[in-house]
Amino acid sequence: THSPRLDAILYSYTKNINGFAAHLEEEVATQIARHPDVVTVMASTMLKLHTTRSWDFMDMERDGQILPDSIWKHGRFGQDVIIANLDSGVWPESNSFTDEEVVGEVPKRWKGSCSDTAKYGVSCNKKLIGARYFNKDMLLSNPGAVDGNWSRDTEGHGTHTLSTAGGRFVPRASLFGYANGTAKGGAPRARVAAYKVCWSGECAAADVLAGFEAAIHDGADVISVSFGQDAPVATVASFLQEPVTLGSLHAAMNGVSVVCSAGNSGPLEDTVVNAAPWVTTVAASTVDRDFPNVVTLGNNAHMTGMSLETTTLHSTQLYSMIKASDAALASSDPAVASTCPPGTLDPEKVKNKIVVCVRGGDIPRVTKGMTVLNAGGTGMILANGEMDGDDIVADPHVLPATMITYSEAMSLYKYMDSSKNPVANISPSKTEVGVKNSPSVAAFSSRGPSGTLPCVLKPDIAAPGVDILAAFTEYVSPTEVPNDERRSEYAILSGTSMACPHISGVIGLLKAARPEWSPAAMRSAIMTTARTQDNTGAPMRDHDGREATAFAFGAGNIHPNRAVDPGLVYDLSKEDYFVFLCSMGFNSSDLAKLSAGNFTCPEKVPPMEDLNYPSIVVPALRHTSTVARRLKCVGRPATYRATWRAPYGVNMTVEPAALEFGKDGEVKEFKVTFKSEKDKLGKGYVFGRLVWSDGTHHVRSPVVVNALD
Repeated sequence: THSPRLDAILYSYTKNINGFAAHLEEEVATQIARHPDVVTVMASTMLKLHTTRSWDFMDMERDGQILPDSIWKHGRFGQDVIIANLDSGVWPESNSFTDEEVVGEVPKRWKGSCSDTAKYGVSCNKKLIGARYFNKDMLLSNPGAVDGNWSRDTEGHGTHTLSTAGGRFVPRASLFGYANGTAKGGAPRARVAAYKVCWSGECAAADVLAGFEAAIHDGADVISVSFGQDAPVATVASFLQEPVTLGSLHAAMNGVSVVCSAGNSGPLEDTVVNAAPWVTTVAASTVDRDFPNVVTLGNNAHMTGMSLETTTLHSTQLYSMIKASDAALASSDPAVASTCPPGTLDPEKVKNKIVVCVRGGDIPRVTKGMTVLNAGGTGMILANGEMDGDDIVADPHVLPATMITYSEAMSLYKYMDSSKNPVANISPSKTEVGVKNSPSVAAFSSRGPSGTLPCVLKPDIAAPGVDILAAFTEYVSPTEVPNDERRSEYAILSGTSMACPHISGVIGLLKAARPEWSPAAMRSAIMTTARTQDNTGAPMRDHDGREATAFAFGAGNIHPNRAVDPGLVYDLSKEDYFVFLCSMGFNSSDLAKLSAGNFTCPEKVPPMEDLNYPSIVVPALRHTSTVARRLKCVGRPATYRATWRAPYGVNMTVEPAALEFGKDGEVKEFKVTFKSEKDKLGKGYVFGRLVWSDGTHHVRSPVVVNALD
C-alpha cells in the first residue's frame, strides 16, 4: 500500500479519533480503504450553516423574574459546565462573553486555550475559556473563503449560537430597538469555547473532525453543532463517512453530549440531517412574539405583514405601487425581475414607488429590498408564493418594507389589477408578545422520517428558532448584505441553527444539576417531558395551520423545568451504540477498530428498533412486531403505569403495563407489541403515544408506525 506524503497530511487525529486527513489521489485513497485496519475513507465534503423572549416562553422565567422551580436555579445557571461551539468563531468583545460576573477560576480539568496569534485574534477570559480555528481543509478546497488564521467571527452565526447556549445576561439588548430586553444564554454561568471550523458559510469535513477532536480533548461537556449536510446521508454504508456522525460518535464514546440542528430544508419530508442516535437533533419552533406592521391600500383595505425595518414612510401619504415584473429593465426577463435580483429593475419605473417583489428565486430577502432601494424605490412589499403559504419572517430591511402571506398577496394583486393607480402605505413595525397558537413548527425546519435510519425518530425535540435575539459580530451588518453599513451588537436570526443552542444550554443546566447522568439520560429527560400543545391548549400546529406530527417536532417542544425531574429515563451506553452499528450491518472487525479492540458484535444481533430510545418507530410493520425498551429510575421509588394511544389502524399492547421501582437507579424492561388491522392499511406513517406515570411524573414517548400489511 501507498503511504501519504507527510506534506499531504492536513490533520493527524490522535487524541480521540484515530485517523488522519490528507490530500490524496483517488487511487491512493482506494488502496488505503482496502487495508484491513481501516474502518472508513471519506471524501471531504462541505457542510452548511443552518441559519430574550424564548426563555420566558419556555417558562424558565415570567416577566423577567426567575421562577422558584426554574431549571436555572436547579442547575445553578450552568455553573462551571463547559459548552463548546463548532461554528464560525466568536466576537469576543460582545457583552455576552465578558467575565466580570464570573465566580471562581477556570475548571482545572480544562485543557483548551485561545490559540490565536494574529492581530485582532481572540483572547481568553474566565467566561470565554477557549478559541481555536481549523482551516487546512478549507484552504485546499476554497481558499478564498478563509478570512484569516484566527477564531474571530466575521459572519455572526457562531457568536449568535454560542451566546444563545451560554451567554451571560445582558440588559437593554435589542436589534435597532426591536425585541428590547435582556439577552440571555441558556446556561449563563457556563464557560464557553469557540471552535472556528466554518468559513464563509461552509464547513469542510476534515476541519469539522479536527474541531470535534479538539473539543473532546479539551474537556467540553456539551458540543453544539449548528450546521450539517444539505441532504441526508444516502446509504447505510456511507453513514460513518459523514463528519458530524463520526465526530459525534467519538464524543458519545467519551461521555460528551452533542446537540445538532436538524436542517433548514422543510417542510418537505425526509430532509432531516444530523440524525445519528447518539446526537440530540433539534427542530425549530416559533415563540409568542411577532414584529407586525400594516399595509393600507388605496381602497382602505388593511393587511398585516412582518418586518424589522429601520426607516418608515410618512404616515399620512399613500405611495404608488408597482409589481417588480412590470418594472423590469428592457434587458431583464420580467419573470426573473419579479423576485428582485440586483440590477433587474428600471429606475424610471420604480422611483418613489412601493415595489411588490415575489419571495424566492434564491435571492436573500434583504437583498431584494436593497435592489428596490438602489433603483430609487421608496418601499417594498415582499409577497409569498403559493408554496410559502402563511409562513412570514421579520427581516431588518434597509427601507420601509413588509412580508405578507400568500392569501394577502392574492388580495393585493386583485386590487392592483383593478386600479389604474394602485397606492399604499406601510406602517412602522412594533414588537408584540402573547401571540396565540404558539409555538408552531417553522416551515423551514427539516422533517423526518430519516431515510437512512427510519427506525430512529428524528428530529428529537423542537426549540425556539424563529426571530431569536442573540449576540452578533460587528464585522458585518446583521443582514450580511455587503452594502449594508448598519452594525449591531445583537441580531435577530431564524433557523434550526438558533434552535440547537437552546437545547445545548438546557443540557448544560442538566449537566450541572445532574452530573451523574449520561448524555442519553439527559436527552431522554428533555424528550419525555416535552409539550405537544400550544399556548391555547390546542395541539401544536405546523406552518400551514394543520396539526403537526412527530416528524416535524419529534417528542414535542422543550419544557426545560420538567426535565430536571423526569422520574424515569431511557438510558444508553457506548456499548449500546456499538450494538446498534452491528444491527446496521457493520461487522466485528469495524467495531473493534472503532473501540480500540474493546468490542465485538454479539452472536445474536437485536433489531435496530430495539435501540433503547425515548421514541418508538416501526417503519415497516408486517402483521405484527414487538419492540423492547428499558426504563431507569432517576427519582423516588414508585410504581409507574402505562397508558397509550395506538396509532390509527394499529393494535398496540404494553407488557407489563405496570413497573414497580424500589430504588433510584433500578432498571426495568418492557415490550410493546403492534398488530396491523387489515382493513386500515395503506395510510402511511401514523402516530400515537405511550405514557408511563406514577401520578406525579409523566414519561411520554411518541410512537410512529408504518403498517404495510
